[in-house]
Amino acid sequence: MCGLCGYVDFKGSSGSGVLNSMIQTLKHRGPDNFSTSIFPEQQFEVGLAHARLSIIDLSENANQPMHYNHLSTVFNGEIFNFQEIKEELLLLGHRFLLESDTEMILHAYEEWGTACVHKFIGMFAIVIYDKKTNEVILIRDRVGSKPLHYFQSENLFLFGSEIKSVVNHPQFTKKVRYDVLQDYFIYSYIPSNNTIYEGLYKLPSGSIGTYNLGTKKFEIKTYWDVYDYYTSKNRIDIDYKSAKRHVHDLLKSAILYRKVADVPIGVFLSGGYDSSLVAAVLQKEVSTPVKTFTVGFEAGNNEAPFAKAISEYLGTEHYEYYCSSKDAAEIINKIAFHYDEPFADSSAIPTMFVSKKSSEHVKVVISADGGDEVFCGYNQYVAMDRYNRLFSKSKYVNSSILTGTANFVSSLSPVTSFKRRKFLALSRIFKEEDKYKESMLFEGFQTMSIAVLKKLFKEKHPFKSYFKTDVRDFKDTISMCMAIDYKQYLQNDILTKVDRATMAYSIEGREPLTDHRLIEYCARLPLEFKLKEGVKKRILKDIVHQYIPQEMMDRPKAGFSVPIYDWLKGDLSYILDLHLNKDAIDETGIFNTEFVLKIVEDFKNSKLPDETIIWKLLMFQMWFAKWMKN
Repeated sequence: MCGLCGYVDFKGSSGSGVLNSMIQTLKHRGPDNFSTSIFPEQQFEVGLAHARLSIIDLSENANQPMHYNHLSTVFNGEIFNFQEIKEELLLLGHRFLLESDTEMILHAYEEWGTACVHKFIGMFAIVIYDKKTNEVILIRDRVGSKPLHYFQSENLFLFGSEIKSVVNHPQFTKKVRYDVLQDYFIYSYIPSNNTIYEGLYKLPSGSIGTYNLGTKKFEIKTYWDVYDYYTSKNRIDIDYKSAKRHVHDLLKSAILYRKVADVPIGVFLSGGYDSSLVAAVLQKEVSTPVKTFTVGFEAGNNEAPFAKAISEYLGTEHYEYYCSSKDAAEIINKIAFHYDEPFADSSAIPTMFVSKKSSEHVKVVISADGGDEVFCGYNQYVAMDRYNRLFSKSKYVNSSILTGTANFVSSLSPVTSFKRRKFLALSRIFKEEDKYKESMLFEGFQTMSIAVLKKLFKEKHPFKSYFKTDVRDFKDTISMCMAIDYKQYLQNDILTKVDRATMAYSIEGREPLTDHRLIEYCARLPLEFKLKEGVKKRILKDIVHQYIPQEMMDRPKAGFSVPIYDWLKGDLSYILDLHLNKDAIDETGIFNTEFVLKIVEDFKNSKLPDETIIWKLLMFQMWFAKWMKN
C-alpha cells in the first residue's frame, strides 16, 4: 500500500516544490521511499509522485514512479495474481527486470490497454501517463478499496490518494459543499462520488478516467458494476451443495491470494464468522502460527473473549488489546487529519487502535470486511424481508394507513424519526408503477430524517437520493439492498475506515471477502442460500463449521460496539465542551446554534433519543477546526 499524487499543469503553477509538498502529506501511507518525476512538455507539465510502503519486491528498483518505454505510472495497492499475468505476458514476448506487480501493470497496459484491468485480482488505484496517446489514465478497483481523488479546472488537473494531497496544491481553494454536508449527517459519510469540497471528486469504483492532454477533457467510463450480477437474468440454477463447494473454493483462493507478501502478515480477529474463517483458512495453509489481533473494551460490547477462544482453537499467535477512554481520546484527535472530510463511523476508533498495535508486529493485516454485504449478514435484511412479506400479502394494509401511522410515530419524537421513515418507505412501495419502490424501502433505514436536517442547518438545500436505482431487473428486495450496500456503504464507510486506519500507522490492509470473483458468483445465487428462515449468512456459516465447531460460533451479531457515548458523558466530556460550545458552533456559521446547544444539553442529561447526531456534530466540528480554520 502506498500514496500517490500528481498534476497536469498548463500554466506552470506547480513544479518540483509543489509536487514534493503534495507527496509529503502522504508520508504515513508510504514511509519507505518518496520519489517524484516531472515531464515538461511544450504546452503542459505532468508531475507524478509516490510514497512507498514496501510490501512486494523490497528492492529500490521497484520504487515509483516507474517507467517503461512511453509509459510512466504511480500505483497504490496490490495485484495479487500478478505472477500469473506475468507468465501470460512472457509468452507474448515481454521481458521483466523486477518481481514487482507495478512493472507488470506497465507491460499489461502496453499489451492490452485499459482492458488489462479485467485481468487484475486485487485492490488498486493506478495512474498512467501515456506519452504516445497524450493521456493521463486513472483506474480504480472494482469495489473501491483504494481511494483516488481528482480535481479539474481550466488549466489544472490534480489527483491524489487522499484529499489532503490535492488541497495542498496552491491553486486549490477550499470551499465547503453545503449540499453534500447534509448527506454526511444522513449517512455518516459523504457518498461517492462527491467530497466535502467544491470541484473535488472521488473517482467512482470500478471506473477508468481518461484525461486528454490535447482537449483538456476528462472522461469516466465504468468497467465493472456489482448491479449487473444481481439481476434476474444472471441468476445461477444450482443445488446448495454444489454452490457451497464452489463458494468454499473461491473463499480459499481469495484468502490465500492475500497472504502474498515479502513482509510479515497478520489477521484482525473479532471472533465472528468472517474473521474466524480468514484466520482458519490461513492457519491451515501455513506451518507457523498466524498472528491475530483483537481489540476489546472494558465497557459495552466486548468480543475479545470470543476472539481469544477462536485463537486458542486454531492455534494462532494471538495479541489482545483493550482500548481505554484515554486511548480513544488520542485517536479522536487524529480522525480529522486521516479521514480528510467529516466521517462519523465511531468504529474508526478501535480500527485505528488495533492498527496501531498491529504495526508493532506486522506490515500487512488481513481483515474480513465485506462478508455482511456478500452473504446477507445485516439484521436489517431480515427486517426488510419480514416487512416486505407482511405488507405485500396483507389486504388490510394500504399506503394511506402506513403514511398516517408514520406521521403519528413522528409526532412522538421531535429529534429522531427512524420509525417514521421506515413506515413512509413501506407505504410507498405499494405504488406498483414506481420502478424505484425497493430503493424507497432501503432509504427508510437511513440514520437521520430530513425534518431534523431542516432544523439543524441555517440554509436549506434540496436532498438528493443516492439510491434511485431502477430495480425492475433485480431478483428481489433483499438482493437490491445488498447491491446498494455493496456499492455505497461498503465503499464509502467500511473500506474507507479500514484504509485510513491502517494507513495512519503505515500498514497495509487487505480484504479477501471483497474479491470480485466472490461477489460475482454469490450475487447470482438464490437468496435462500444466504438468508433462510431468519438465518443470515447461511452458506458462509456452513463453510465455517467445517473449520470451527458450530457451538463455538453461534452468538448474536455484535460488531464494533464502541462505548463512545458513555465516554463523551464521562471522561471525554471535555471534548464536547471544546468543540460544541456556542462560540465554536457560531464560528462555523452553518448550524442553528440554539438547536445544536439543545441537542448537546439533552445528550448530557441522557434525554436525546438519537445519540448518533452528537458524534456526527463533533466529527464535523473537529474536521472544520483542522481543515477550514488554517
